[in-house]
Amino acid sequence: MTENFVVSVGRQLGSGGRNVGEKLAARLGIDFYDKELINLASEESGLCAEFFERADEQAQSGPRGLFSIRFPFISEGSIPAMNSLSNDALFKVQSDVIRSLAEEKSCLFMGRCADYILRENPRCVSVFITADKDDRIKRLMELHNFTAEQAEEFIEKGEKKRAEYYNYYTNKKWGVAKSYHLCINSSQLGIDGTVDFIEAFVRKRLSL
Repeated sequence: MTENFVVSVGRQLGSGGRNVGEKLAARLGIDFYDKELINLASEESGLCAEFFERADEQAQSGPRGLFSIRFPFISEGSIPAMNSLSNDALFKVQSDVIRSLAEEKSCLFMGRCADYILRENPRCVSVFITADKDDRIKRLMELHNFTAEQAEEFIEKGEKKRAEYYNYYTNKKWGVAKSYHLCINSSQLGIDGTVDFIEAFVRKRLSL
């Protein structure tokens, strides 16, 4: 039986979730994947990374929705006889990359429905990070030089897309406690305290 394990981290915008994920991966001594998955999926499929970026964590309009543009391959032969792909096909490529990485080594994935993709993996721990709204707005204002109004709009629009994407592909509810093994509010313990808590949870649950 493999000793590899995986941590899947979902998060609200402005919750500090990426920072928590990076620190947690370092604490556990495992690889961290977020945007890096786009390049890996591009290499695996031979498709331009641009199209994975455009589909990244955005819901499609329907089960057979296609991008409105046609696009070239980086290399030939990866997916024959196709010059346009549905978001479902792109999701499958990225899912295959996530499964392959999880089989190869221990790692932490940020978002991208990794908790659902690896739902049959007994050594996958899924976590969701939230935070108080005022803290989220403040963090986004500092990160992106937003006004409070811009930060709030960014949260509203971004999380709508994130929820639609997650709900569509998993048939679960994004951010709802029962969809994850652990939900935690980073405002309560701070970033480092949140990392401490999740690390302890992961280690105990997986007997590390």
